[in-house]
Amino acid sequence: MSEPILEARNLSRVFGEFKAVDDASFTLNAGEIVGFLGPNGAGKTTTIKMLTGLLGPSSGTARIAGFDINASPLEAKARLGYVPDTPNLYGKLKAQEYLRFVGQLYKVPPAQVEERIKPMLDLFDLTDVAGNYLDTFSHGMQQKVAIIGGFLHDPQIVFMDEPTVGLDPRSARLIKDLMIRNRDRGKTIFFSTHILEIAQTMCDRVIIINKGRIVADAKVNELRRMRGDQSLEDIFLELTGGRDVDDMVKELADGS
Repeated sequence: MSEPILEARNLSRVFGEFKAVDDASFTLNAGEIVGFLGPNGAGKTTTIKMLTGLLGPSSGTARIAGFDINASPLEAKARLGYVPDTPNLYGKLKAQEYLRFVGQLYKVPPAQVEERIKPMLDLFDLTDVAGNYLDTFSHGMQQKVAIIGGFLHDPQIVFMDEPTVGLDPRSARLIKDLMIRNRDRGKTIFFSTHILEIAQTMCDRVIIINKGRIVADAKVNELRRMRGDQSLEDIFLELTGGRDVDDMVKELADGS
């Protein structure tokens, strides 16, 4: 069996007195889509930032394709792509200029950059505005450019934080198709989402985090079978305390 593309071991992150991530350990394998689920404030974004080297852990390690993200950042980051929940692009660059800049950062030959940019711009209906400055783009358009940039260097693993937020239904569908296509090519997709229907229908595995701790890590079908064939939404609510909210809503509806 091949080595996992990612190994997170006992990752923790503390901010003052608050432990945002508490002893998180899991692995990701080549050729799978893994959904990262949790309530607001559960530690999803903090975990993703530690895995991508944007935030140092208070303790623990993360390795990408065998390279420690903190001890060997250049080697590790060359093998990953990252799409944040809020795109923070260089507004004074044109879309094409930004993507060419990303290609240079990852040392992709210019000819390959052009070959990869064109079909992606066409896919997301950005070809006609590729020569416009990014600060004239809407949030959704900037998100599409960020997604193109995350996949541009053909990384082994792509981290995506709420990738469909702010996108219209067609664009969201394109993102899902892009994720599946790359999974089928042997790539790994690790993405956070609050849309449990997406996680249930397209993920090979889900990892659920609550209050900084991993509370579930299993294939979707296996997790549902272990929980009496419940929906992923019901399982999520049970594991994260959301049933209390259901009871409160019911009480309000009943006039209690």
